Amino acid sequence: MTRIVLDAMGSDNHPEPELEACLQAHARWGDPVTLVGPAERLLPALAARGAGPETVHLVDAPEVLEMTDHPADAARDKPRSSMAVGIDLLKQGQAEAFVTAGNTGGAMATALFRLGRIRGVRRPALATVFPVRSGRAILTDIGANADCRPEYLVQFAIFGSLYAQHILEIPEPRVGLLSNGEESSKGNLLVKETYPLMQASGLRFVGNLEPKEFLSGKADVLVTDGFSGNVMLKTSEAVSSFLIDLIRSSIRAGVATSLGGLLARPAFRKVSALLDPAEYGAGPLLGVDGLVFVGHGRSDAHALVNALRVARQAVESGLLPAMRQAIQARLTPGEAEAQP
Repeated sequence: MTRIVLDAMGSDNHPEPELEACLQAHARWGDPVTLVGPAERLLPALAARGAGPETVHLVDAPEVLEMTDHPADAARDKPRSSMAVGIDLLKQGQAEAFVTAGNTGGAMATALFRLGRIRGVRRPALATVFPVRSGRAILTDIGANADCRPEYLVQFAIFGSLYAQHILEIPEPRVGLLSNGEESSKGNLLVKETYPLMQASGLRFVGNLEPKEFLSGKADVLVTDGFSGNVMLKTSEAVSSFLIDLIRSSIRAGVATSLGGLLARPAFRKVSALLDPAEYGAGPLLGVDGLVFVGHGRSDAHALVNALRVARQAVESGLLPAMRQAIQARLTPGEAEAQP
């Protein structure tokens, strides 16, 4: 049995999407999902849905980490929040992964405070699966670290490469470095200093890539700092939504285009699904000493089921021990001895 914990109070419309996701996940995999949140609110909702302990295992967490909370303060001052209680279940060995659609900064702070980093990790990174012409790829970091050092980006590349191996099942992922040009001389100071470290990393480094090269499928993993990655992700999502709405409006503008749209509907649905963040579920906080996945605040039940699917895949493929082993293998003897 794969034990996954779901934060009942994470999404913008909590807890309804989370409750529905638990029922769908149980129907799909058979394992009960552990749901953490205020029991006095969740018990009546579960009873109304006919969900007993064989379907949903409820753990009481009376406090909620809100989107408006300061991440570090909330991680410290709300020890009974659904995030804190859920992540504590990981720490205690009562679960293998934790999923939330809540405050990203809060999830990062809570995970660091309660789980810590994998030995040897400089900074954790938030990753996501990203649609590209050849299928899917990994983009990291997408917001955990606005300011980075070159050695951080090399570790992000290691995390991203392992995630591509375990989730996308790519044996030797190609790793690129986000820049404003493909030449090794291009980029800001961070990119220029990272480039030779990536060359010497032992990874399948394919050099600097502009976004258009990444989208065309020239890499399986694209590495960047959290500021640039977050801007790239949000811009891509906004452009995708804008184009889909524009095409839909244009199709409905006249009789001829409406008829053509009916014929093209299967193709539009396929493209919409490819670009829909809900299809990818949630992204992992790679580098914390536990499997923590963070989804969009606007996640619905479908997105949360996909988040649970990705978390299960990470557990069953052995992602966490693989990351621990990969980082330890790169520590010098002095660094290894200095680790707590």
